Amino acid sequence: MAVTRALPLLDVDARVWRGRLFYGAVVAALAYLVVVPVWRLQSLAFENGGAGYESQYGRSDIGDTLRTTVQLALASLVIAMVLGTLLAFAVTRLPHRAGFLRVIPVLPIVMPSVANVVGWAFLLSPGPGYLNALMRQLPWWNDLDSGPVNVYSSTWVIIITGFGLTSFVYLFVSAGMQNISSEHLEAAQSAGSSQLGVFFKVVLPLLRPSLVYGGGVALLLGLGQFTGPLLLGQNEGMKVLTTEMYRRTAESPVNYAAAAAAASPLVILGLLVVFGQRFLLGNQSRFVTHGGKSFAPVGGRSYWAAAFVAGYGLVALVLPLVGVLIVSLSPFWSENLSWDFLTLDNYRELFSTPGITESVTTSVVTSLAAVAVCVPVGLATAMLVVRNRHLKVIRLLGDVISALPLGIPSVIFGVGFLLTYTQPPFILYGTKWVIILVYIVLMIPFATRMQMTALISMGDTYAEASAVSGASPLVTALRVTLPMLKPAVLSAVALMFILLTHEFAASLMVRSATTQVMGTLLYDHWSNGSYTLVAAMAILMSAVTTAGVAIAMIVGGRNVLDNL
Repeated sequence: MAVTRALPLLDVDARVWRGRLFYGAVVAALAYLVVVPVWRLQSLAFENGGAGYESQYGRSDIGDTLRTTVQLALASLVIAMVLGTLLAFAVTRLPHRAGFLRVIPVLPIVMPSVANVVGWAFLLSPGPGYLNALMRQLPWWNDLDSGPVNVYSSTWVIIITGFGLTSFVYLFVSAGMQNISSEHLEAAQSAGSSQLGVFFKVVLPLLRPSLVYGGGVALLLGLGQFTGPLLLGQNEGMKVLTTEMYRRTAESPVNYAAAAAAASPLVILGLLVVFGQRFLLGNQSRFVTHGGKSFAPVGGRSYWAAAFVAGYGLVALVLPLVGVLIVSLSPFWSENLSWDFLTLDNYRELFSTPGITESVTTSVVTSLAAVAVCVPVGLATAMLVVRNRHLKVIRLLGDVISALPLGIPSVIFGVGFLLTYTQPPFILYGTKWVIILVYIVLMIPFATRMQMTALISMGDTYAEASAVSGASPLVTALRVTLPMLKPAVLSAVALMFILLTHEFAASLMVRSATTQVMGTLLYDHWSNGSYTLVAAMAILMSAVTTAGVAIAMIVGGRNVLDNL
């Protein structure tokens, strides 16, 4: 009898140990990819008595650099929070006929940030900028030879950055908006409150968790901004910590220790924001609003909401895209436009210029390879966090490590990978492998969090029923969990492909002369003044991303973007 009772216990122990070994291996691999590059980079800053800190923070202009970094982050955060929250509220008030406008707040994510930034440069450059040329036709500016707007100033870098962060805030706030019961809104309206009163007195307080989390993410993205300050700000001498890191790795001799020291405040602030979010949210049960009637917003008939959403799409998406399109069809960038000048020569040059076709192939191949790895690794990490509470230590490590890339700017991972993989045991610099690895690290938080959310909403009932029926954990995962996760997986695939084909900061650090992606090659041509070719490349990047999203929508349905 004793032997008979012991057999089930041995079977349970074997399953627990198999789980520990499997998830332990996943967490160890994540730790090597995520933690080791950052650890090596920060250790380097302390070598030789902190020579890196002395080199970086002993300069006379370091105060301006720190002040500009904080100003860029905070001011762009304010713009993104206001616009993102108003957009999320306006979308719930769209008339039925204007329902197609719901996708507009997400669309700026599809446009590459590099293309967006150069598009604004084509519009608002003081000399040949198209919008500046139009404004100089007005009576109060017709005496100017340039301007009146200078897109290279820190003010406009902040504004453009704020527009870029708005879509990310919108995603978080709109998700929180969908969980507000219509009963709360109807009760406020029945009590005589106006739409503005409902927004400020009911919606905003209930959105506190989404606002805190979305604001934290937007603040971290603002602190790590690289594209705008590099492409626009350097014309006016604008310096932030991320551009300082790039300058330290691009100068001769390379000063990795100073680059690591420049990264330290961003790493510390990232950790503070993460802990600050947890402190501010506290007991999240205070914000549960689910009622028995409906969790969906009541909808509306506000044409001001349609006008606001359409206006945002015009400014954030259409205008920069038109600027890029005009230059791509012109023989040169000039304020003087004529139908006679339009040409397709720049698009023909794309296929004859060395390296451009290869950069497109490299971008697509490395992005798809990273996505193919991130989906199963993200699923394993999500299942560890959601369904393996008995593995306390491994679960905590997996949760924290998978979230770290959200708190640390991608440019820091780029420098860390450049340092780590140019020396033994893995010398990968100059190969596609180092790009794939850094892409995997950057996308792990998205793959994990999106699948984790779907697992939580699914509950444990289906997995328990499958286990009672005699199915193994692997069979349950393949036949039950994965089919139910299909919408979340396809949304994660679409989001990761979009973000990776745009990726610029980390790619610029790990690229080599023979291994370029679209964004890094576009930057090289921008630096060389080949503006018409840059515009054609920006359109090509947008087309590649749009094709990827279209494939995801064909496979996963038209609601793939709605699930982001």
